[in-house]
Amino acid sequence: MKPFENNENDLENGFDKDTEKTTRSTRVTKIPNQALLSGLAYCISSCSMILVNKFVLSSYDFNAGIFLMLYQNFISVLIVSTLSFLGVISTEPLTWRLVKVWLPVNFIFVGMLITSMFSLRYINVAMVTVLKNVTNVITAVGEMYLFSKHHDNRVWAALFLMIISAISGGITDLSFHAVGYTWQLINCFLTASYSLTLRRVMDTAKQVTKSGNLNEFSMVLLNNTLSLPLGILLIFVFNEVDYLSKTPLLRLPTFWLVMTLSGFLGLAISFTSMWFLHQTGATTYSLVGSLNKIPLSVAGILLFKVPTSLENSASIFFGLLAGVFFARAKMRERSQT
Repeated sequence: MKPFENNENDLENGFDKDTEKTTRSTRVTKIPNQALLSGLAYCISSCSMILVNKFVLSSYDFNAGIFLMLYQNFISVLIVSTLSFLGVISTEPLTWRLVKVWLPVNFIFVGMLITSMFSLRYINVAMVTVLKNVTNVITAVGEMYLFSKHHDNRVWAALFLMIISAISGGITDLSFHAVGYTWQLINCFLTASYSLTLRRVMDTAKQVTKSGNLNEFSMVLLNNTLSLPLGILLIFVFNEVDYLSKTPLLRLPTFWLVMTLSGFLGLAISFTSMWFLHQTGATTYSLVGSLNKIPLSVAGILLFKVPTSLENSASIFFGLLAGVFFARAKMRERSQT
């Protein structure tokens, strides 16, 4: 649910230099316990979101990923709108000018979420985490051609290691599923496209807002609100209506409870990521985000009893280390520029 934002950012994490400057200017005195607490909250919410989605799609065998996405986004819109109405958070009003500017980004955003649901249904959590590294490769190439941005050798070395780990992980995956891998590759392209498109649209979007700014809560509200009519249309296009009318899962209160929990967790990622960034900084945030994938992968393998081999486990671990190496290389590159 979290946006993948602009210029000098870690491609997975979504905060640019302007955001960090705003954070520093409004940051109160840091309390070590709050930094630790916010970091734990961010890690738990981000891990739990993926694991709960996997549980709904695989363990419940729920074959309506678009409806799940739609319901989660509805929960987010409901909560953010309520908090904005109560004055707890500030959001920009959704004007027609802002909607017109944001629509191209939103189409990619919806495609990114849907393909993520489709791939997670077929692929285990650890391999999804490793394959998502391909997004960084595509984004780096896109930055080079679209924004004339050049990366140093450490970054390219980390990206090369990510490609190797993704290929070796796929070859040694005992539960390999061609459909799931196809959806995940499409998801990588869409995620990279979202990141690159957002950088072009962001400045224009800020100009058409009343305050001249667009914070993360406004983006959450904007993206999720615009996704609702498109999601309803796609439910009919992919014929999920027929499945939803027949499945007994929608008559189970516990199933609705789990789906509602996934909606809360999706929004919790946005809140906890901002809290963690306020207490630490973009560098720590980026590194923790990369390290967080290690316990997520282990939990995914253990909780869902994924059949694995020594070769596949080594490929997954290699890919996770490549992600950490990439985060450190990006930090070094950012500090030099």
